[in-house]
Amino acid sequence: MVRVELVVREIVFAVPGDLATPTGGYVYDRRMIGELTALGWTVEVLDLGSGFPHPTPEMRAAAANTLKAVDKGRLIIVDGLAFGVLPEVAAELRKTHRLIALLHHPLALETGLSGDEAVLLRASEQRALSCASHVIATGAVTMHILAQDFQVPLERITVIEPGTDAPPVAPHQPGDRVALLSVGAVVPRKAYDVLVAALHQVRELRWRLVLVGDITRSAPTVRELQAQIARLGLCDRIDMRGAVSPEQVAALYSSSDIFVWSSRFEGYGMAFTEALAHGLPVVGTRVGAVQNVPEDAGVLVPVDNPDALGRALRRLIENPQERERLAAGARAVTFPSWRKQAERFARVLQDLA
Repeated sequence: MVRVELVVREIVFAVPGDLATPTGGYVYDRRMIGELTALGWTVEVLDLGSGFPHPTPEMRAAAANTLKAVDKGRLIIVDGLAFGVLPEVAAELRKTHRLIALLHHPLALETGLSGDEAVLLRASEQRALSCASHVIATGAVTMHILAQDFQVPLERITVIEPGTDAPPVAPHQPGDRVALLSVGAVVPRKAYDVLVAALHQVRELRWRLVLVGDITRSAPTVRELQAQIARLGLCDRIDMRGAVSPEQVAALYSSSDIFVWSSRFEGYGMAFTEALAHGLPVVGTRVGAVQNVPEDAGVLVPVDNPDALGRALRRLIENPQERERLAAGARAVTFPSWRKQAERFARVLQDLA
């Protein structure tokens, strides 16, 4: 008698808010959904509503009702931006569903939280994670944090880093100023205040910074950054463009000379890998997977150190030969494709299904 095994390729992917939101976490979700669909999976996308990770009681109740309406037995992936603040829902759903938590980085480690807020988020996220059948972390740093600080057994964690598109790297013609680029939402964790302070130290050099990223997530941070730029007399040197289309970001990577990142914490750092994929030399802080940048592709400095960041920028702005050496190193770095990472994601789903 031949035993036939049926593999059900149907999942529910629960995302808080608009899937088109221009942040690395949403890009990861969006690309994985697209690639899994291309691999033959039926993916039902659930919008859990906005306001996460600090939803109002009404938003929390609406998200809970949305998740509880999923047919019993189905496999549900919940983005960590919402999962960590829904421990009661996770405890209820674990009885009838298989839950996968998708963690980009722990909520409690977001810069700018008060001590009490961080403690509450850590406890909430730990309770929620204990209810997950499996956890997918988008970086090894996040995996180690979950295991050490949130007591998630390593055997219940799989690291699946973001994929990277392989753009054509065209010869770059430098302009009369060194073109600097930084990509990321304007929130405290990105430490743009440190970057601006570092740039003030090299203000006599010829450079211009384009800063691309969502400016709607933290209005106080945006106001403080604009005030700092004005106070230091850098308004004509720093172009804060807000969120732009993927095509515009790709064009900026291609037309820039140096990618610079001042982040205080990153579980992975998608913008960093995109910069390297475009053949850009990088200057950044030693956080997350960014620490693995080869020495011949970039310069890394300590977190929250504008002096060290300024020195690194000066070194590259003043020395075009050094920029070209690091650009050559960046072009030599390879990353897995989104399809390859989606295939790994699919294997986790198949094991659970």
